[in-house]
Amino acid sequence: MRHTLPIAPQFYVTAPQPCPYLEGKMERKLFTALQGEGANQLNDSLSQQGFRRSQNVLYRPSCTDCAACLSARIDVSAFQPSKSQKRAVRRNSYLRRRANSPWATDEQYDLFRTYLDTRHADGGMADMDVFEFAAMIEETPIRSRVVEYSDPESGNLIAVSLTDVLDDGLSMVYSFYSPDQPQNSLGTYMILDHIDIAREAGLPYIYLGYWVPGSPKMGYKSRFAGLEVYSQGEWKRVKDPCDIAHGGHHPLSTAPIAEQVASIQLPDRHPTKG
Repeated sequence: MRHTLPIAPQFYVTAPQPCPYLEGKMERKLFTALQGEGANQLNDSLSQQGFRRSQNVLYRPSCTDCAACLSARIDVSAFQPSKSQKRAVRRNSYLRRRANSPWATDEQYDLFRTYLDTRHADGGMADMDVFEFAAMIEETPIRSRVVEYSDPESGNLIAVSLTDVLDDGLSMVYSFYSPDQPQNSLGTYMILDHIDIAREAGLPYIYLGYWVPGSPKMGYKSRFAGLEVYSQGEWKRVKDPCDIAHGGHHPLSTAPIAEQVASIQLPDRHPTKG
């Protein structure tokens, strides 16, 4: 007798909980497991439809009374740096970049804790211990890299990005950096450097996760030329961030969950013959 697992992934919805970005709002997520031999294809396909990876889960917002979260990416071919972004590149040109396999280290965790305690002490990750941090870095069923930026003179770790390699771009899953260099705009610099990496590799997009108009924590994403948001089943160029911030139609508005799931395009997946 032959037993096979379901070919189509199963989707679920989280219980409502306080939104980490907008005060007084509740968030809810639509999610599915990311596992098995088709994990890369599923991650590629759902990332192109506004989903985001967290360890072995893919999710996107599905809030009942709010539509503020917009999945954002940068079209590398359309990107041109601003004057302030060029300055950020110059200020950080001394850093040494190194891309490693997804393996957590004590040095990474120390920098991560310093970053959280300084920048996001009241955030949802504030209580993350070393074991949870290791899981965030290492529990990935797809092609991921830890991109480290170090000071070559001191050897100190300055910034880190957990980055997924997709078939059409790079997805910056989570980034953190030394908070004692605000003048260097390290967060901006890491995005700019990933744009260079993608351009060198012939990859067309940088996926930035969710942009939340009205949230100071997410405002930096609107400052990149070539920004696109996923809306009504397709990616659309953001010509003026103010237009989006003042009431444009949102891609994941409030359709019933069954309709949302039915509209998701899945990759072709065939059972392995045995």
